[in-house]
Amino acid sequence: MVPEEVRKRVEELRREIEYHNYRYYVLNDPVISDAEYDALMRELEELERQYPELITPNSPTQRVGAPPLEEFGTVEHRIPMLSLSNAFSEDEVREFDRRVKRFLGLGLSHEIAYTAEPKIDGVAIEVIYENGLLTVGATRGDGYRGEDVTQNIRTIKMIPLYLIDKEEPVPEYLSVRGEVYMDKEDFRRLNREREEEGEPPFANPRNAAAGSLRQLDPSVTAKRPLKVFFYGIGEVIGREFKSQWEVLTTLPKWGLRVNPYVKLCKDIEECIAYYRDILSKRDQIPYEMDGVVLKVNDFELQRRLGEIARSPRWAIAFKFPAEEATTRVLDIIVQVGRTGVLTPVAILEPVQVGGVVVSRATLHNLDEIRRKDVRIGDWVLVHRAGEVIPEIIKPIKEKRTGQEREFQMPETCPVCGSRVIRLPGEVAHRCIGLSCPAQLKARIRHFVSRRAMDIEGFGEKLIDQLVDKSLVKDPADLFYLKKIDLLKLEGVADKLAQKLLQSIEKSKKTTLARFLYALGIRHVGEQMAQILAKHFKKLQNFFNLRKDDLLKIPGIGPEVAESILTFFQSEENRKVIEKMLNAGVTIQEEEELPKDKPLRGKVFVFTGALESMTREEAKRRVEELGGMVASGVSRRVDYVVVGKEPGSKYDKARSLGVKIIDEEEFKKLIGLDHESNRS
Repeated sequence: MVPEEVRKRVEELRREIEYHNYRYYVLNDPVISDAEYDALMRELEELERQYPELITPNSPTQRVGAPPLEEFGTVEHRIPMLSLSNAFSEDEVREFDRRVKRFLGLGLSHEIAYTAEPKIDGVAIEVIYENGLLTVGATRGDGYRGEDVTQNIRTIKMIPLYLIDKEEPVPEYLSVRGEVYMDKEDFRRLNREREEEGEPPFANPRNAAAGSLRQLDPSVTAKRPLKVFFYGIGEVIGREFKSQWEVLTTLPKWGLRVNPYVKLCKDIEECIAYYRDILSKRDQIPYEMDGVVLKVNDFELQRRLGEIARSPRWAIAFKFPAEEATTRVLDIIVQVGRTGVLTPVAILEPVQVGGVVVSRATLHNLDEIRRKDVRIGDWVLVHRAGEVIPEIIKPIKEKRTGQEREFQMPETCPVCGSRVIRLPGEVAHRCIGLSCPAQLKARIRHFVSRRAMDIEGFGEKLIDQLVDKSLVKDPADLFYLKKIDLLKLEGVADKLAQKLLQSIEKSKKTTLARFLYALGIRHVGEQMAQILAKHFKKLQNFFNLRKDDLLKIPGIGPEVAESILTFFQSEENRKVIEKMLNAGVTIQEEEELPKDKPLRGKVFVFTGALESMTREEAKRRVEELGGMVASGVSRRVDYVVVGKEPGSKYDKARSLGVKIIDEEEFKKLIGLDHESNRS
């Protein structure tokens, strides 16, 4: 039985956390510190851990608590979500105003008030609250029925699980309409990450938002930077509204985020002035807009105006000028990113698009070029939205002369001449050269990092100088640095130079697992490096590998095997490794693991801060006892150790059913409780 005071406290905590989410995400005006917020969340998590029967889908702890779906269900909209008619000029907007007045039997001099709102280029949704509790989330669909995306809606922190009732009583039933979107900068960051991972980039922020919202696995949606603005209502029971402006000013009181640029305009001329103002700010506003929406403010007038076909007579979308132009592809070149990914870029005849001269456009990858059938010499339609990198929408095939040429991805890196590969299951082509200048800084940052070669003192600024001054042309060059080289660097005096040299010397003695991880081989993280080291034991064994040798190892599939094989077959990479060994790098051979090691073969993941030891100490103890430490949670993990203020790994472990233990349980596993008792 759950004590009544616990039930009450859990409910209090949920409502308090939702209130502070509202202050933070909607008002951008938090009233408690992050630490205080974290303490509330931890208390709720602890109570739910003790009394799991109290866990509900609408608890703030369950933002990503549902298993993946096989397919979406459907939701019928009680009041249809209609589309809007468009206007593309000020004259068309004035004509819309005249039509409204004629239909209502009003004189042309009569003033009608409108609400003016930015038209966000996102995904329309409907969210239903019953007695203040989120029960359903759905896409617009065909306007009459949409997809049931409730689980994904719950992962968006800007959407409250509970409505706030401090200023305004919440209605018994509320259907609220909104737009899920992604900021332009978040979109760019997401695409960079996808390209680095070899995944196809999204075409635009709207496409990214739609793809994120329609994930069958809610944990994927939770990782995407989705935001929301609410702009209207469907059916409401227990509260009456007289105008759209009343809706827009009431929704925030319930914790529902409304665009700060909304405005009540006294007549159509004020609407047009509003449009001009928003258009002038278009590039400075952080999200995509494709126009403004004008709505007759008075709901009684809306009811009298009604609908025509699938559009209301009382609203119109005043669209922004298209940010597209036609130009010619002069050439397609390849850029090499910091992770070795080759990105084709179209060189264009300069053309004005949205007030900016455009001379380049990204083509993302070879598959994208083939899918769109873009060729050198083609006339193409180019799109530019705000600050987003211009891209080619499509070629104009009717203008082809037969002189156009298909693009071929180079077989060697245009920067360093190393071999270019495309791994199975990936869309990206990559340079695998250890000394490729385009990716050298990122490689060296990884090479010297704590869990790799652990060369202390080499921060980002120092590495930038070493590469820029050509003192380091591959990772092996670090072991050949002399004091005179280091003294050439800004901010490096005699004492620091000596410390750096000592750090380099100390790092020369390392383990095979650390060395393999430091090389930065695609798909070889810490855990995979440990598996490889334990299996092959000596570095020399990697130079005569066959694919079958790798595929026999549990957990290694064709994609990972191909990546490892290709790396060690590269003559350039072999030379760099040999150069390291000649500099005095010695690699400790992996010994056969005694069968009596208590954690033999067990995989651990840590999340949150440990109180009795550092994360590095905990990792060392696991490895000494025969276990391995992974960086991410998967079904192959045996234990997730939860410390103070755990992150998303804790949520993922719960969703996958991986065993979760606290610090005390971990100490028992490694025998530390006995040591504590003896001391």
